[in-house]
Amino acid sequence: MLKKFFLFFSLLLICNTALISQESQQVKELSVAHELSIIVASKVKIPVLVPPPPPPSRWNGGTLLQLGFSQLSLTNWASGGFDNIALNAFVNIYRNYTYQQMFWENRLQIGYGFIQSFGDRYKKSDDKFIFDSKVGYRAYEKIFASASFNLRTQMSNGFTYPANADPRLVSGPLAPAYFSLGVGMDYKPAKPLSLNFSPLTGNLVVVRIPELRTRYGNKADQAAKLELGAQMKIEYKDKILKNTNVTTTLNFFSDYLGTPKNIKVYWDLLVDSKINKYFSVNLRTNLIYDDDILIADKEGNLAPRLQLKEIFSVGFSYTFGNFKK
Repeated sequence: MLKKFFLFFSLLLICNTALISQESQQVKELSVAHELSIIVASKVKIPVLVPPPPPPSRWNGGTLLQLGFSQLSLTNWASGGFDNIALNAFVNIYRNYTYQQMFWENRLQIGYGFIQSFGDRYKKSDDKFIFDSKVGYRAYEKIFASASFNLRTQMSNGFTYPANADPRLVSGPLAPAYFSLGVGMDYKPAKPLSLNFSPLTGNLVVVRIPELRTRYGNKADQAAKLELGAQMKIEYKDKILKNTNVTTTLNFFSDYLGTPKNIKVYWDLLVDSKINKYFSVNLRTNLIYDDDILIADKEGNLAPRLQLKEIFSVGFSYTFGNFKK
């Protein structure tokens, strides 16, 4: 048995050695061509196909969302008061387009706030809807021929609350609403600053609710009034501190068809300071002076007056996209 095993092993070894010898001979026969192939292949650069990068988008935009909330609860409170909740929400959206010498800028601002006092009544504290659009074409260096559009209104009814009397309606959706379209020049001396002068500007004052028309300068039977004049608009948007941004818009309008010397003034200011990624402190103010808007004093006398609204809040803040204040 042992002899048969050694005999089988010897035969297997002889066959394997013969095969290896044959393969070595074949390798030696192909070695020159093989080496030549390796040399040639090492000198050839195989192109790497990389797809071209997509062209940069001509659109850019972003969204800012702010939400402030407060709640007050009183139980056996000696000095009195009412339980209440308060909410302020603000959305700021922009979408801009640039192509060679042309630009198109769009911005939508929506703000709403209320105070619900349990034991008194629901009161609106903020309500605005503002849409701006401006298109321009470079005429010379930092000067652009431009056209601008603006819409200002509110989304729900507004009331005053005189003492010992029922609430009085003073505003509503499209009551009033201001539509403005102007043609002129836009000067941008620096990136944060824009000066727009429109010597030909048409304003349309719409008051949908008949009983409010005279309050906003329209005749009792006049749902819409056309104004034609000149407009000067100053816009400034910049980061003044590491986490603080400021945006302000100052607008002057003189009506050729009315009293040109009575300049209408609209001034909006937004200061936003971030605490962290999700919370911020912000201040929003709105100043209006318009001779055509009549406001009652404590005695009920109607007259043009300076209007000022200020909202200071600490709350949730979040941005989407490439937001710029």
